[in-house]
Amino acid sequence: MALIYIIEDDNSIREIEEYALKNTGYNVKSFEKAGAFFDELEDNLPDLIVLDIMLPDENGVEIVKQLRRSPVTRAIPVIMVTAKTSELDLVKGLENGADDYIKKPFSVMEFISRVKAHLRRTLEDDVKCLELDKLVINKERHEVSIDGTIINLTFKEYELLYYLTINKGIVIRREQIMERIWGIDYEGESRTLDMHIKTLRQKLGEYGARIRTVRNVGYVIE
Repeated sequence: MALIYIIEDDNSIREIEEYALKNTGYNVKSFEKAGAFFDELEDNLPDLIVLDIMLPDENGVEIVKQLRRSPVTRAIPVIMVTAKTSELDLVKGLENGADDYIKKPFSVMEFISRVKAHLRRTLEDDVKCLELDKLVINKERHEVSIDGTIINLTFKEYELLYYLTINKGIVIRREQIMERIWGIDYEGESRTLDMHIKTLRQKLGEYGARIRTVRNVGYVIE
C-alpha cells in the first residue's frame, strides 16, 4: 500500500489522521516538525504528504516550495491542512505547488476521499499497463487483450474498464462512474451505465464475471 507522511504538530489531529489512514490500509509515518520530516525524506520517499501549514520550526508554505524545487520530490502530491484563520497562507501554498487543501475541523470521510483521489491520479499518471491475470490494458495503445487476444471495445467501454481496474477491489459509486466516464454535465439516464456494464461483461467472457454489482451503490472489479 501507499506510504503517506503526516507533518502536524497538534497531537490530537495527527492521531486522527494517522488512525484514519492506517485503518484504510495505508502505511503512515508522522512528524511533529519539519526537520524530522526532511531527515526521513533522505531515506524514504512517500507517495503522498499531508502537511499542516503552521508548524513550530517552519511554515508549511516554505516546505512546499522546497519540495517543488527538488526534482526528487517535485511530483509527490501534497494536501495542506489549515485552520480557517490561515486563508492567506493557504492561497500561498496552492500557488507554490500544493495539490489540495482541507480545513480544520474536517470530516474523516472527506479526508480519506481526498487522499484516495490524489493517490489514484498519481497511479494513473505512472501506469502504462494494467494487468488482471491474463487481462491486459495497454494505456499507450488504448488496447485491451485477454491471453494475447485483442478485445474490441468501444471508447466508453474501454474507459469504464480502465477506471474499474485501476480501482480494483474498491466499490465505485454510480455517480462517480457517470461523472468520470460521461462527464459532470451528462444529462442522460444512468441506465446508460448499466447497458455498458452488460456489453462489457459479454465481451470480456469469463472476466466479465469479475465486474460485480453492489446493490444500490455501484460496481467493483475483483
